[in-house]
Amino acid sequence: MAEVRTIEVPAEAAGQRLDQFLAAQLEGVSRSRVQLLMEQGDVLVDGEREKASMKLRGGERIALTGEPHPAPLKATPEDIALDVVFEDADLAVVNKPAGMMVHAGSGQNEDARSRGTLVNALLWRFKDLSSTGGELRPGIVHRLDKDTSGLIVVAKNDRTHAALGEMFASRRIKKTYIALVQGALERDKGTINAGVGRDPVRRTRMTAQPQENARAAVSHYEVVRRLTNRFGKFTLVRVRIETGRTHQIRVHMASIGHPVVGDTLYGGAGQLTDQVAAQAAQSKAARRRAEPERLRLGRNFLHAARLEFAHPRTGKLLELEAALPEELERFLGRLEGGGTGAGSD
Repeated sequence: MAEVRTIEVPAEAAGQRLDQFLAAQLEGVSRSRVQLLMEQGDVLVDGEREKASMKLRGGERIALTGEPHPAPLKATPEDIALDVVFEDADLAVVNKPAGMMVHAGSGQNEDARSRGTLVNALLWRFKDLSSTGGELRPGIVHRLDKDTSGLIVVAKNDRTHAALGEMFASRRIKKTYIALVQGALERDKGTINAGVGRDPVRRTRMTAQPQENARAAVSHYEVVRRLTNRFGKFTLVRVRIETGRTHQIRVHMASIGHPVVGDTLYGGAGQLTDQVAAQAAQSKAARRRAEPERLRLGRNFLHAARLEFAHPRTGKLLELEAALPEELERFLGRLEGGGTGAGSD
């Protein structure tokens, strides 16, 4: 149990927000961490719980009953089912489901940040993994976003990790994704060559806008199928990436006006609405009709479908594939059955 710490608010702090004041007083503690402590009831002002936005007057006594510094993130073996596509003594290739973080990261609390990760499942299944990525990322050579499913390579020893890392850096590992994007792409094939960097305003996002911290990124897309129905226009594409920047495909497709379906961070729709019924709902007759049908995916329609590379020790060519997961197939089926002229190229 954390030791109770008391802070007396000086007169010169009058007018400051409570969370801002505490974040400045507690070394190495973020404002979001302070807000979490307040939500948990671990911050009392003159014996009472207060909102983070409370304006201080000066002279208050603040009691901190929780631990201001969170426990360090850690990777812990967990018995979580894995879809292993390939495995030998040097490496494994796993088909990661959407919704699973690759390694511990941000979450609502410290337990949530460390539980249910791919790394935890790998430690349970394989026991020994490469140490190159550190204690938090054993075996991890590259990553997939939480809401992206598909193939990811795992190194079982440091020698393999180094070899795979060099292969990724020199673009000798071919990565192909399947994505459903909004709208009708003008061309059947195309290349997007635009650097990707951290958005200077919204730090949780990346951007393809020119900036100093942008890193080279190249994506090649090819149309698999075009869909036009009562939910709108969509294009199923196959995307091969030469580089592996954070959110690369999501950023690139959004940059040309075709965000990935379900990717609300980059402008994709969280749900699709029957546009025909929605337009009809504007008429008087709409009162006698049911609500327009809506389709919700709950994840990004983005799947790492294929990996092709030479085994770093044997040199044997590995060509590995993972079919679209059931939820994407089901969503696509409902969309294709949506009415007016769903077609294929």
